[in-house]
Amino acid sequence: MMKTISRLAITVLAFIALSCTAMAQDPIRKLQMATYAITNMYVDSVDENKMVETAIKAMLKELDPHSDYLSPKEVKRFNESMNGNFNGIGIQFNMTNDTLFVIQTITDGPAEKAGIMAGDKIISVNDTVIAGKNMSTDIIMTKIKGKKGTKVNVGVVRRGVDGVMQFSMKRDKIPVNSINAYFMLDKRTGYIRIEQFGATTYDEFMKAMKELKAKGMEDLVLDLQGNGGGYLMAAAKIINEFLNNDDMIVYTEGLNVRRQELKAQGNGKYRTERLVVLTDDYSASASEILSGAIQDHDRGVIVGRRTFGKGLVQQILDLPDGSMIKITTSRYYIPSGRLIQKPYGDGKDYEKDLINRYNHGEMSNADSIHFPDSLKYKTLRLGRTVYGGGGIMPDYFVPLDTTKFTKLHKELAFKGVLNSAVTQYIDLNREKLQKKYKDFEAYERKFKVGDEIMDIIKKEADKNKIEYNDSTLNESLPQISLQIKALVARDLWSLNEYLKIMNNSDEVVKTALRILNDGTYEAILTKKEN
Repeated sequence: MMKTISRLAITVLAFIALSCTAMAQDPIRKLQMATYAITNMYVDSVDENKMVETAIKAMLKELDPHSDYLSPKEVKRFNESMNGNFNGIGIQFNMTNDTLFVIQTITDGPAEKAGIMAGDKIISVNDTVIAGKNMSTDIIMTKIKGKKGTKVNVGVVRRGVDGVMQFSMKRDKIPVNSINAYFMLDKRTGYIRIEQFGATTYDEFMKAMKELKAKGMEDLVLDLQGNGGGYLMAAAKIINEFLNNDDMIVYTEGLNVRRQELKAQGNGKYRTERLVVLTDDYSASASEILSGAIQDHDRGVIVGRRTFGKGLVQQILDLPDGSMIKITTSRYYIPSGRLIQKPYGDGKDYEKDLINRYNHGEMSNADSIHFPDSLKYKTLRLGRTVYGGGGIMPDYFVPLDTTKFTKLHKELAFKGVLNSAVTQYIDLNREKLQKKYKDFEAYERKFKVGDEIMDIIKKEADKNKIEYNDSTLNESLPQISLQIKALVARDLWSLNEYLKIMNNSDEVVKTALRILNDGTYEAILTKKEN
């Protein structure tokens, strides 16, 4: 039998045998030996790059929930979202029935300059046919994006124009805003919604604040619902605008990383305005540092639900092939000394934490949330009781309304029926709607969801095999109508107008306005005598 073993295999086996003593003492040597054996002895050829990536991912998974490996392609997407720009032609689009509909063109972007308009159907990009090909959004984006200055030819079909229109343009940097919307909720209250904290967030925030101040803003509602975090320094610069000199913003500490503190500089422009910060279960990381710092210094009121609970600091390690390792090096602690990070390891199902909160009633009833006394802390100015050990508990709890959306509404939304119906409706009626509603204020007062768009919804529901009857449709109609109205406003104007309409039914936003106006804000932030 020994004769059948190749010379290479004998060499490898000898190498392994000679290395046994060293391998027992050195776990890295053990990993090298396993790689060597697989590469030189395995029965089939192996993809060494894939094997190494798998090993790295497995090692990082053993550490904590947020240490991670990103492939070169994932790194590119990550950098685009965080740096606030990418190279493309500057359009927002929807895919409906395998057709790419342009929702909006980015102001001064290549598409707008070339003459592409909202409502156009893009059927080809360079030599690639887009229409009718059932392409994913990612594939389409790779066709549209490209190196700055490179030429792209786009074929467009436009309602009322015969044939295919051809547009040629050069790709350019396209800004990616991290602030979804900002506007006045009432005569004295401004509203800003931050989607994530990126490289341009602070500048966007200051621009929004300046414009809202010019409109009479005295109070601010800062919406961080669904904000998963991002750059710490972007959040810290915003926090600095609200705190006094030398106020702690956050500090970090780890086994191999000494304590590092970040404090306010005392040069903030908005240290006296009343502030309400909105949070929910998906507000994480930098969002929690912002809301936690505001709460710990009794600088504003946190409204909504307990935040996610991510308080681990990742260091970026760039690898030679363009991939990246994100490895946790320390933990975030907010000014009172609280650790934001929720528990992980020891058999805890970290990924199912939010589902478990829901099942335990924590999202619908504040009394279902329990913290041990060992996690009790005091705010720094008023001595109010707050808790650590997993997210930021709001000062004013707003339960999740599980009855708000019916089963039919959820199914229509999740399967893209509402988006598809609006795209088709806008395509048929854009010019008529623009003539009828000269501005958003007129649209908000007068627009009603009529039979035409409901007929499209029914047709799309049938196509997607969604079951409904008159009873279930009527039950769902109020929320369907509200969302349709908001989606039409988004396509005619922007996401700003979409949120203006949707906020009319957002209990967290409505609660924020109420507590600012009925004395609750002052009651929460008043020092009680012992």
